[in-house]
Amino acid sequence: MTGAATVPVDAPRAGTSTDPTAQDLWRAGKGPVAVLALVLLAGLLVALAAGGTDTRPLDPRSPAPIGGRALAEVLRDQGVRVDRVATTEGLADTVGRDTTVLVVDPDLLTDGQIETLVNTGADLVVLSTTAPQRWVTGVGAQPVGPGVRPPGCRLPAARRAGPADAGLISYDVDGTSLGTGFRCYAHDGRPSLVQGRRVDGQLVTLVGSGSGFTNARLDDEGNAALSLGLLGGHDRLVWFLPSRDALPTQAQKSFYELVPHSVWWGLAQLTIAVLVLALWRARRLGPVVAEPLPVVVRAAEAVEGRGRLYRRAGARDRAGEALRSGVRARLVPALGLPRRAEPTAVVAAVAARSSRPAAEVGALLYGAAPADDASLVRLADALDDLEREVRRP
Repeated sequence: MTGAATVPVDAPRAGTSTDPTAQDLWRAGKGPVAVLALVLLAGLLVALAAGGTDTRPLDPRSPAPIGGRALAEVLRDQGVRVDRVATTEGLADTVGRDTTVLVVDPDLLTDGQIETLVNTGADLVVLSTTAPQRWVTGVGAQPVGPGVRPPGCRLPAARRAGPADAGLISYDVDGTSLGTGFRCYAHDGRPSLVQGRRVDGQLVTLVGSGSGFTNARLDDEGNAALSLGLLGGHDRLVWFLPSRDALPTQAQKSFYELVPHSVWWGLAQLTIAVLVLALWRARRLGPVVAEPLPVVVRAAEAVEGRGRLYRRAGARDRAGEALRSGVRARLVPALGLPRRAEPTAVVAAVAARSSRPAAEVGALLYGAAPADDASLVRLADALDDLEREVRRP
């Protein structure tokens, strides 16, 4: 065969090696390696920036913007003893009515821990609780937007502070057991700061946002004055920052419970979008479309290139079937048979023309796949001999 042939574009040229070289491997892998290096570098920079400090919100030891070290230091400068506590063990013996307890992350606490804090009789300042009814009967909570609002009440600490950060949570105090008390920093008629006394005289303050207590916001508006007024009423302040590790096993939440439902919905939508994009950009399944090559490839080169591909993949079965189907495609019209002739008819016609036994012809045209390269070569030679015998005048 000496004419031109149309072959797949990815067929290698004769004389070229199909084995991957080190340069090819580097060219294919340098993209993922660069991305991995970038991720590791970003993680290292974040770790160095953190500096090993505790960045938990409103931790009195943390100098981070969301920490509470600035407020704790100011209180100490004013003569208030600030003790950081992570568990309720021993609080009943060390905390009394001459103490203020600041409760951070109150929604992490169990009912038993809340009961322990209430039974101490200390003044309680509870930040950003979404379940205020666990602290004060008859109080509800509603989320609101953050903002700076005027106090709008006669609470001395609020009047001295003036406008301050309030919000995130507002409280519905209809039917509360705190009596009249003070209702400050209202949003649509609902206060974001509620203070009152229980029947036993214990002072309880619910604050809808802890942002004004943080290092980043303490010196804005009247946040510092309000924070000091609420927390500096006694010589001792217990800064209760509950440890998640100290919670009872039945009260600890799994990772899936801590992630908001909106995040899971967002991930589901992102997954669907990625799948749609993959389907849109993926290769379509269908018949092979013949395309003209930009250059003319000699038939001998095309055959050799495809042979190299078969050999590299170890596809002796595919190579043997390609040889057999080619011989059948050429012999069927030469014998006057229809294109879709049954194998038995083809074998009978070829056996009659070549004078070979039908069993031998059937094994050559429709037999098993070659077991090794030598068998494939012998099959190719036998098929050539058979085709010459059939075409012999």
